[in-house]
Amino acid sequence: MRGCKKFVFCPALCLAFALALCLATATAAFALGEKPDREAVEKVKPRVEVAFVLDTTGSMAGLIEGAKKKIWSMANTIVDQNPEADIYVGLVGYRDLGDEYVTRHFPLTTDIQQIYGELLTFRAEDGGDTPESVNEALDVAVSQLGWSDPQDVTASRIIFLVGDAPPHMDYKQDRKYHEVIPEAVQKGIIVNTVQCGDMQSTTAIWKEMARLGKGEYMAIPQDGGQVVVIDTPYDVTIREIQIKINKTVIPYGSVPQQRAVEEKGRMYEAAPASTSADMTSFVSKSGKGAKAVTGRGDLVADSKTDKELLKNVKDEELPENLQKMSAKEREDYLDKQSKEREDLTGQLAAQVKKRDDYIKSKTAEAESTAPADSFDANVSKTLKEQIK
Repeated sequence: MRGCKKFVFCPALCLAFALALCLATATAAFALGEKPDREAVEKVKPRVEVAFVLDTTGSMAGLIEGAKKKIWSMANTIVDQNPEADIYVGLVGYRDLGDEYVTRHFPLTTDIQQIYGELLTFRAEDGGDTPESVNEALDVAVSQLGWSDPQDVTASRIIFLVGDAPPHMDYKQDRKYHEVIPEAVQKGIIVNTVQCGDMQSTTAIWKEMARLGKGEYMAIPQDGGQVVVIDTPYDVTIREIQIKINKTVIPYGSVPQQRAVEEKGRMYEAAPASTSADMTSFVSKSGKGAKAVTGRGDLVADSKTDKELLKNVKDEELPENLQKMSAKEREDYLDKQSKEREDLTGQLAAQVKKRDDYIKSKTAEAESTAPADSFDANVSKTLKEQIK
């Protein structure tokens, strides 16, 4: 047609138009107060990852027994410092060549009751010569525990190396700490050292390790120091409520998983009163009242985040009493257990708060007269300083 100009397709012009449209859209979103990227970052839950690398030779008996009593107290330090965080704990036990084992390791996990159960199996045995397989233990801790991506800036990654003897520097088969610790730092892991006793050959190396690891060097007595166990007027009531809560647990999954969940209930009842109260405090605060045990395997807790879980679990993965029920009966039973737990956790939260306040006052009194030099006191202090 006359008077009409022929249209010419211009890629550069289209690209410029698209960029202008994107810019206008982004500008309008900003003007409306929309900040999707920042909101996405703010919704990411922080992670706290802590690994204990423990000398388990005969000379460490006092510290290991103290750690069994206070691991839950140290875990509470983490959750009190950052209530919204996902908390992961890992464990490495080490001895030396020729002993029952050189290292035993348990990867980072949110199932801290599992880690506690593994810690209970540790016995201080073997040893005899001064150097130990510290280098191999550190290598295992840095490379085999499953640390988060170092690009994740929301995560705190912390190692506590605890022992009384220096590393073997004459072993050909392992990587030395001069190589391993800088690798840890590259992964965003802080390496702290805790020296038990006053062996001079250990002191210089432990200090160097802490310096290389951007961490703290701590010196404590050979037996781990005086572990202060504070019994409170609320421990018995907390224990009674938690035992009732444990009866609302519905184990599910594979047979080993169901047995592991059941074992956590027995482990709780076997623990000393103060330890079980610390355990309850941690589970209550970190699980926001929904959890009775750490980790997965409890249908009541796991159904809170997966509403279709009960429908999707296979019959053979349910406990025997639920296998005999109809679908409606299972729903009713799950609802009954869930409501009972909600009532009990409300009672529990009030008791835990009173216990926390009581412990804070007693701890302040003790520190005002004699500063704590124990393993758990040093670890708790360092965690408060290093958790992001």
